[in-house]
Amino acid sequence: MNDIEKKIEALLFISGEPLEIAKIAEIVEIDEEQLKEIIENLRMDYETNNRGLSLVVFDNKVQLATDQKVSEVVEKYLQKTLKEDLTPAAVETLAIIAYKGPLTRSEIDNIRGVNSSYILRNLLIRGLIERDVDPHRANAFIYKISFDFLRKMGLEKIEDLPEYQKYHNL
Repeated sequence: MNDIEKKIEALLFISGEPLEIAKIAEIVEIDEEQLKEIIENLRMDYETNNRGLSLVVFDNKVQLATDQKVSEVVEKYLQKTLKEDLTPAAVETLAIIAYKGPLTRSEIDNIRGVNSSYILRNLLIRGLIERDVDPHRANAFIYKISFDFLRKMGLEKIEDLPEYQKYHNL
């Protein structure tokens, strides 16, 4: 694997969401046609080497995903994870979204100082948050508290959180 392939793979891994081919090309500073060729090579590498990951390419976007052949073990892991309590990092992320949301992932990452992709995915799977297309940027999402979060917390509205106005306005 060459340096460009490593960079592309790292971007796809860290993003946790589909990335536009044009955006990847801009970041790694290569033309889109060359990038499409590299993506196809990576896709074939995952497939021919029988790895647990695959590349999904659709609508000029690409995402690193788990291979369908390992879906059973991934499902087992997710079921086990969902039965466990929230981690401190998940509680922190949930509080940020509850008090400061709706927010983009980059805004959440900026507040926390670390990448929040995995935690956001976990909170989405649990139904505690929702994700909508950002009305200001079509290629980004905003995260907000879900109805289930309010129900589980026994709240009628988000403003019923303790000291909501104080922290929301910070």
